[in-house]
Amino acid sequence: MSYLRIFEQTGILIASRDELLGAGANGRVLTRDVRDGRLLRIYRDHYALPGTSEQVIRAVRVGGRLACVSDLADRGVFVFRDHPGHIHLERGASRLRSPGDRYVSLAKGNRDGVELHWHPLLCPDDATAHAVAAIDSVAQAMRCQPPRMAVATLDSALNKRIITPEDVRLIFASLPPRFQPIQALSDGRAEAGSETIVRLLVRALGLQFDIQVFIDGVGRVDLLIEGCLVVEADSRAHHSALDRYVVDRERDTTLAILGYMSLRLRNETIMYRPERAVAAINGLLRARNHFRTVLV
Repeated sequence: MSYLRIFEQTGILIASRDELLGAGANGRVLTRDVRDGRLLRIYRDHYALPGTSEQVIRAVRVGGRLACVSDLADRGVFVFRDHPGHIHLERGASRLRSPGDRYVSLAKGNRDGVELHWHPLLCPDDATAHAVAAIDSVAQAMRCQPPRMAVATLDSALNKRIITPEDVRLIFASLPPRFQPIQALSDGRAEAGSETIVRLLVRALGLQFDIQVFIDGVGRVDLLIEGCLVVEADSRAHHSALDRYVVDRERDTTLAILGYMSLRLRNETIMYRPERAVAAINGLLRARNHFRTVLV
């Protein structure tokens, strides 16, 4: 089965029959390996190895490519909801299949939550057999998410260098004018989607702020508001471990010693109860103004 090395050597997830034949397979071997479970036949002479992402398999089985928020989540880019079924199809695509069964034609009743994208691709030559190019997934995600979340996705893609500033200009040149404010609000310094959302909430309040500020003895903080309030946007992934908990509390103590107020906001509060985050920020700033600063 030396032909299977093509997946490892090239890093591809989906291989065509011609690619596998060129790597030393033959029709009989392919039929045997599919039957024995060493190879998966996904769609019209498209093959994958067992263990390939179910999202990828569903997209190719339909007859398209993984796209939009589904592809971005696979790339580690922030999206509001990791929807498993955003798939791009070429205009005029035919013989489409159900995401759950390659023998069943795609119909409204068997889409199983699949969202289909038909807009022409910005960079079709950069697409793979299983996914559109990152620039196209970002462009699609601008249309598919609420504006605030779209800004967070754009920030994340820039921060992770999935796309470039030139890509951003190309993306927004392809979108209707109503999407331009998203570009204007973007800032690739944000290291997490939750940071972007807090930044936008603070901006809407009309407060002065800066992000990724370095404070001696503490390091970089997510946001510094009105020169006195440090806000950290916590996430379950990065702040749940015990050692991280200890480090965070030490940072909070140092900030207090230096005269800063600090506020840690949970990801769930930021995403699903933003009004509570706003109330906490306003409450601390009001409290600060009610007390006279004493220098010792």
